[in-house]
Parts: sequence; structure tokens; C-alpha cells
Amino acid sequence: MSLIKQTGGFVRRDRDQQPDAYTPAYKTSVKRSPTAALLSFPTTLSEETSPVFGQGLIGELDNDLIVNFAQPGETAIGPRIIVHGRVLDEMGRSVPGALLEFWQANAGGRYRHKKEAYQAALDPNFGGCGRTITGEDGSYEFRTIQPGPYPWPNGPNDWRPAHIHFSVFGHGFAQRLITQMYFEGDPLIPLCPIVGVLKSQEALDALVAPLDMQRTVPMDSRAYKFDIVLRGRRQTYFENRKEGL
Repeated sequence: MSLIKQTGGFVRRDRDQQPDAYTPAYKTSVKRSPTAALLSFPTTLSEETSPVFGQGLIGELDNDLIVNFAQPGETAIGPRIIVHGRVLDEMGRSVPGALLEFWQANAGGRYRHKKEAYQAALDPNFGGCGRTITGEDGSYEFRTIQPGPYPWPNGPNDWRPAHIHFSVFGHGFAQRLITQMYFEGDPLIPLCPIVGVLKSQEALDALVAPLDMQRTVPMDSRAYKFDIVLRGRRQTYFENRKEGL
């Protein structure tokens, strides 16, 4: 209550929470970082008002990566997990109707795309992507397999921790944020140069999903809880913009 009175019901964004664009330890940021001051352009009416995402966009198996790419009677290979959580605003209020897309490597750490350089085996029954829409309480849930870590050519021996990418849409394509989720207890997390660009332990903690034994399915799936906060001091780290959704 005191926080609402102090800020008029609005929590100011902590823009300094986001990492610097230029971080030489993360090699690709050297060329990707801007060399001139950033410019902010106003959005157009069509960007703000359309398209409107609805349940008709979601297929029956879109939130089940274990079977949504599999042949009949087959399933993806790997440790089965449930990922669940809520999309929230800066005051902890639910954000319903947000479109979430997620993509990941397979259990061996390999992505399904033509330029993949890692030689781990492809799983013929795993596509590695899905989507869902948040409920009235901002909740979401999907089934998948736990992705594996993989090497990447940033340094002589750099490995990415196991992670799942998230894309969060508002009501239009211009309202999009991208982040990724790590798994509690992964020893590769503190060794990753991408993780190393984060400025605080709190920012890292917001990206690490804890094991949730209350949501596990006995003899079937573990569960991990990952809440996404869109703005404010507790904002989840997003890769594509400082402003937030």
C-alpha cells in the first residue's frame, strides 16, 4: 500500500537493470551493439491495435512439445518436464491474453535448423517450439523435455547452460519481448558469457526457474516455475529492449 501511495500506482522502470549493449566477453555483442545514440520512434495505430491474439490461434498440441512434432505413437526423447508460471505487471497483477512462444534445443543440446553446427543427434520426434496464451490469472503451462547444454563459438571452450527461449507478445506484433529461462542448479550458469553481462544477482535470479515439486507428475515429469514480470524494478531481463512491454 505504501508503495502505491509513493508512486501513484506506477512503479518506475529500472533501466539500469538491463545489461550494456557492448560487452566484449559476449563476442557477438561487439558488432551488434549500436555505435550511435538510440532513437525512439512512436508506434503507429495499427501496431498498437492489431492483430489481436486469441485462442483460435492455438493448436491442440501447441503447448505440448513432447508430442507436437512426434509421429503417431511416438514421443520426444529426454527428461520430461512441465514449465509453468504467470505473466505479471510491475504491481504483481496478472496479464491475461498474452501470447507466449517458446523454443529450445533438444535433450542433446541441438536445435532443429539448417545452420546448426553442433553435431549432437537430432530427435526425429522433437520440433523444439510451441506456444500458448495466458489465462485470466496470467498463468501459462507447457510440457517439454529438458534441453541439453551445447558448445558455441564465443571463446575456445564456451558452453551455453540448458535454457528455454520465450517470446512474449502483447496484443500486437509491436509489443514483443524476448527472454530466456535457466534451470536451478545448473553449474554452467555462472560460466556463461551471456549470463555474465547481467549486472546483479537479482537479475540472474529472475531468469532461473526453481524446481517445483508440488507440480511434478509422479513417475512422469518434473516441474519448473518461471514467472515473467513485464516492467518495474522486478522486471525480468529482456534481450531486445530496455523500455519493456
